[in-house]
Amino acid sequence: MEPKNKRPLRVGLFGIGLAAYWPQFKGLKSRLESYVRVVSDRLRRPGVEVVNLGLIDSPPRALEAGHRFRAEDVDLIFLHVTTYALSSTVLPVVQRAKVPVIILNLHPAAAIDYASFNRLGDRTAMTGEWLAHCGACPVPEIANVFNRARIPFHQITGMLHEDPPAWNEVDAWIEAARVAHVMFHNRLGLMGHYYCGMLDIASDLTQHCATFGGHFEIIEVDELAALRREVTAKQIARRVADFHRAFDVQPDCAKPELERAARTSVALDRLVKQHDLGSLAYYYEGTGNPENEDAISSIILGNSLLTARGVPVAGEYEVKNAQAMKILDTFGVGGSFTEYYALDFNDDVVLMGHDGPGHIAIAEGKTKVRPLQVYHGKVGRGLSVEMSVKHGPVTLLAVVQTVDGKLKFLVAEGESVPGPILEIGNTNSRYRFSIGARRFVNEWNVHGPAHHCAVGVGHLSNRIEKLGKLLGMETVRVC
Repeated sequence: MEPKNKRPLRVGLFGIGLAAYWPQFKGLKSRLESYVRVVSDRLRRPGVEVVNLGLIDSPPRALEAGHRFRAEDVDLIFLHVTTYALSSTVLPVVQRAKVPVIILNLHPAAAIDYASFNRLGDRTAMTGEWLAHCGACPVPEIANVFNRARIPFHQITGMLHEDPPAWNEVDAWIEAARVAHVMFHNRLGLMGHYYCGMLDIASDLTQHCATFGGHFEIIEVDELAALRREVTAKQIARRVADFHRAFDVQPDCAKPELERAARTSVALDRLVKQHDLGSLAYYYEGTGNPENEDAISSIILGNSLLTARGVPVAGEYEVKNAQAMKILDTFGVGGSFTEYYALDFNDDVVLMGHDGPGHIAIAEGKTKVRPLQVYHGKVGRGLSVEMSVKHGPVTLLAVVQTVDGKLKFLVAEGESVPGPILEIGNTNSRYRFSIGARRFVNEWNVHGPAHHCAVGVGHLSNRIEKLGKLLGMETVRVC
């Protein structure tokens, strides 16, 4: 479900050189420009626009480039250092653009062919060839000036061709920038209120806007209840059929309960569309108002479908976790709502899961739907989902509000492993960590996260760390 006003990520690119070289060394400028084109081609991908300003070789051109990047609304700049260049051809670009900058120190070959080089004979030609391999030379100068100008920067050192580690780093920076871009434009719905007494999940919405950008849309549960009244029998029948395709609906799920959940699911889709939501945090009881209670107690299947379609839904009004789930989902690895259940000391694993919606797109097998006679600690009864996260590597992510009011990332990499789970109609997985269950729990808790976090498939702490750098957030990795 894409937002209405989707804007592409714009990546700026420029190379640097020294104008004084061009009349001295024939062919050098065109050769360096070809390097920049190679980088530009590698940066291009679906959903990303590259603003390539070519070779910047003088302070006046640098100032013009800074204005151009600012006018083009770029989100991130890659600076490809092709040869020696003055720091005065770099600083105005980055100062004016005011976006994060990645220095690409990518060499055209693994090494200079020394024998061929020394056979050239012509000292001018030799110097021109040397300058074509001289990209590392000005990087300390640029770093010095950026530091003194208080401009954060990041570096990738490697080769222009056949260097997967270097280009994997480039890809990671683009992915991190794309996630930051999505978060800045995201609209997070808030429906209901906090679960009374859960002090850890309370969060500063202004701080979230200051850190991630985005918008918080306050939504009344009454609006969902009103939308439920407008759902037709035909829409309910279609959605029940959707449930049977998406879930493993257990035989003891009563038809009226499936229809009740279907009515709410259709209404939820309309609610999300009307408010252009990219994520949602909710909690409500509705006691004393039958329509509201009916809506909230039949919401789990619809929220699970939304989560799998790119609109993560966090229960218990957990804003921080809705943000963490959206981040993981935007990275393309899921982002399911979870918390500690118990420790299994025999197998050295941590049991984690949660009641309410799950990210069924990252489930191990088909997610089961089971009826519950009571929602523990909550009002009502109805249908719930039971799933485990796909077996294999996983990443846990928490957005933590610190004692000084800032937000930081807390990350851990582990593995979802097979084994017995609690068949209680909730999400439930077994996670093993390289540092062991005991140490993991202690080291995770010491950072004071809320008791919820998000889990995605694969290991991506490297990309989350880059996202933290782009957003100016501290990132702590436990394992």
